[in-house]
Amino acid sequence: VDYSLLYKPTDIMVHQELVENYTKEEVNLLREKYNKDMYFTLSMAKNNQELLTSKVGSKEFFGAMVNQLSFGMGDKVHLITDTRDSIPLADYVYPRMYGMGGSTTILFVYPRDKKVMKSDYLNFTIEDLGFGTGEVGFKLKTR
Repeated sequence: VDYSLLYKPTDIMVHQELVENYTKEEVNLLREKYNKDMYFTLSMAKNNQELLTSKVGSKEFFGAMVNQLSFGMGDKVHLITDTRDSIPLADYVYPRMYGMGGSTTILFVYPRDKKVMKSDYLNFTIEDLGFGTGEVGFKLKTR
């Protein structure tokens, strides 16, 4: 399984929501909205396919994986500061692509709090989801 993690800065989130002919006020309102949180996109693929397309054998495992990805990722991913403080997951979005995507991609949202801003780095970890990968981690420099 191939994993990649992408941090999405505030202005990327703002840009994705803007339409043509936007005003400075609209940009500032969106920046205020998105600056409260941090956004990470986790992509997982096997042979350039979504995990549910490429790695699931039985109907039972498929159902369990759909449930895990849709409702249980809050128990499987962790954001930890350099002082070992856990940052609670605010929300996440798993859009089903029904085999049409090249990877399984999930947007994770974490609050941007003081502990995070004082950290030199963050560890983003993903527990094994049942594919035999063990725990996978990313070390993210914050400065």
